[in-house]
Amino acid sequence: MRLVPERLVPLLCVLLLGACEPVEPEEVALGTLERDRIELRADSDEPIVERLVREGDVVTAGTPLLRQDDRAAVAAHAMAAARVAAARQALAEAEHGPRAEEFEQVRARLAAARSDVSIARIELRRARELRSRAFTSENDVDVLAARAAQAEAREAELAARLAELERGTREEIVARLRDELRVAEESVVAAELALERTTLRAPVDGIVEALPFETGERPPRGATVVALLRAGTLHARVHLPAPLRARLAPGAAAEVRVEGLAEPYDARVRWIAAEAAFTPYFALTQQDASRLSYVAEIDLARDADLPVGVPVSVAFPGRGE
Repeated sequence: MRLVPERLVPLLCVLLLGACEPVEPEEVALGTLERDRIELRADSDEPIVERLVREGDVVTAGTPLLRQDDRAAVAAHAMAAARVAAARQALAEAEHGPRAEEFEQVRARLAAARSDVSIARIELRRARELRSRAFTSENDVDVLAARAAQAEAREAELAARLAELERGTREEIVARLRDELRVAEESVVAAELALERTTLRAPVDGIVEALPFETGERPPRGATVVALLRAGTLHARVHLPAPLRARLAPGAAAEVRVEGLAEPYDARVRWIAAEAAFTPYFALTQQDASRLSYVAEIDLARDADLPVGVPVSVAFPGRGE
């Protein structure tokens, strides 16, 4: 067994200590090239009647993408419009007061009621005279008395109705009818929106990424029926090692290298997650903490005709401003 010469022992210790020191993390983050993804969801569970685009189509904002059956929405809109018309008519009648024809009708009915009261009283008076002579029964007198009471009640009701017409519509009734009209008009707006949303349109310029449902299928309410990739600036979605995360902030300069291309793209950090995307299953130590990674999005300074999903590496030559 050969022993190490004593003069080499200090050098060997230095080399061993250097090998035990932790290696500095590389100033590079890895990820993929992405575009902002927008998901359009179904407002109803009506069946899809037409797909107006195909996956991969380039569309501009406002382009119709997909239509659902709108028959229920059309019917709901018609019912809401009818309620508005009825509420508007009721309010107009209340504000302008009763018509002359209504006055004449109530006055005629009141006159007839007063005539009925007079006749009922005469018949009751005669029946009581006959009863006093034992020419009729007590039951006949009671029937005529009840008939006279009904006639008097009817007269009082019509007299009150005529007085109400002469005073005009009460302000609280007009206020209630105005509220009912406002609610009806709001229901029309909601029905119009529901009808409009049976046709899904592109909210931004973009590329159709996915159409999960076929024509004839009935998507659940809230299900994604169209997925768009926003046109414009690309971004790299990367995972930052913890030591690198500590030195970066939104706005920091970066260089994005796309796999297969020689020249890098100037870029800046848009966003960094506050929480780590990966936490070791064992208790963290000082050395384990460096294994944490944070999701970040890096905006390219200029747009490029590049596919999403390709691998990229991002370097950070300096800190953000």
